[in-house]
Amino acid sequence: MSWFKKLKEGLGKSTSKVTASLSSLSNLFGGARIDASSLEEVEDALISADLGTTSAQRLADRMRRHKFEGPIDSDTLGQALADGITEILEPVAQKLEIDAAHAPHVVLLVGVNGSGKTTTAGKLAQQWRDEGKSVMLAAGDTFRAAAIEQLQIWGARTGTEVIAGAQGGDAAALAYEALEKAKAANIDVLIIDTAGRLQNRTELMDELAKIVRVMRKLDASAPHDSVIILDGTVGQNAISQVKAFREVADVTGLIVTKLDGSAKGGVVVALAEEFGLPVHAVGVGEQADDLQPFAAAEFAKALVGIDTD
Repeated sequence: MSWFKKLKEGLGKSTSKVTASLSSLSNLFGGARIDASSLEEVEDALISADLGTTSAQRLADRMRRHKFEGPIDSDTLGQALADGITEILEPVAQKLEIDAAHAPHVVLLVGVNGSGKTTTAGKLAQQWRDEGKSVMLAAGDTFRAAAIEQLQIWGARTGTEVIAGAQGGDAAALAYEALEKAKAANIDVLIIDTAGRLQNRTELMDELAKIVRVMRKLDASAPHDSVIILDGTVGQNAISQVKAFREVADVTGLIVTKLDGSAKGGVVVALAEEFGLPVHAVGVGEQADDLQPFAAAEFAKALVGIDTD
C-alpha cells in the first residue's frame, strides 16, 4: 500500500468530519462564489473540523476570494479547501534531518503521557539505521519500567544500543551518561526518550529543564532537535501542550502520532498556523514505516478526501 493511501485511510475519521462540515454548506452549492454573508458558515464548518479559529478565518477568506471554475459543489469546495490548507502547511513541512557536524546529533523527545514518545523513538531509530546511520537510544523515562522495557525491545529489533538505568533513577544523569557514551563511540544520532509529563506539573517540567541543562555541560548546542510528540486524538489541547513545553525544552519541531485513531486530524493545520514550528512527521500506525515525513499537499488532500492524480 502506498504511503498516501495509508495516510488517507488513517485520516478516515478526520476526513469524515471535514467532509461532513463541507456538506453542511450545501446552500452555497450552485453559486459561482462564496459571498461575505456565507463566510461565517464556512468558518464555523472549519472550526467544527478542528482546524482552529485562526486557520478557519484565513481559509474561509481565501475560499471567498477563490475563483471557482463553474458552479460550487462539494468537489470544488474541497479542492479549494485543500489548496488553502496546503498553503498553510507548506512552510512547516520539514523532514527531521541529521547534521553530520554534530557527533552525535542529539534528538530529545518530549510530550505528555501516552503521546507515543517511546514508540516514536524506536521508529526513528529504525529509519535512521536503515539509512546507514549509527544510532543510540537513551531510556530517559525512568518513571515507568514498561517504557524502559519497550525501548529495549525496539533496541533489540533495530540492533541499536540502549542506555538505561534503574527505574526511578535520575533522568538527567542518564541523559548525560548516554551523551558521554555516544560521543566516545562517535555515534551519529542519540535519541533521548523522556517521561510523559503533564504540562501543569511544575516539578516534572523542572526535571525536563534539568535534562537540557545537564546535557549542555557536555555539548552547549545539545539537544540539536527538541521534538514534541503529540497524540493526534487530543485535538485543540495540543496547542496548550506545545506552549508549555516550548518554555522548558526549547521545542524545535513537532511529530503528530495516532492520527489513524483520531477524528481531530485538522489540529495539524491549527498547530501550523499557531506556531509555525516544523512538522517533521505524522504517524498512522504501529509499524516503523507508519511514521513518515510530513508532506503538506499530501496531508491536505488526504484530510479533505481528495485522491492524488
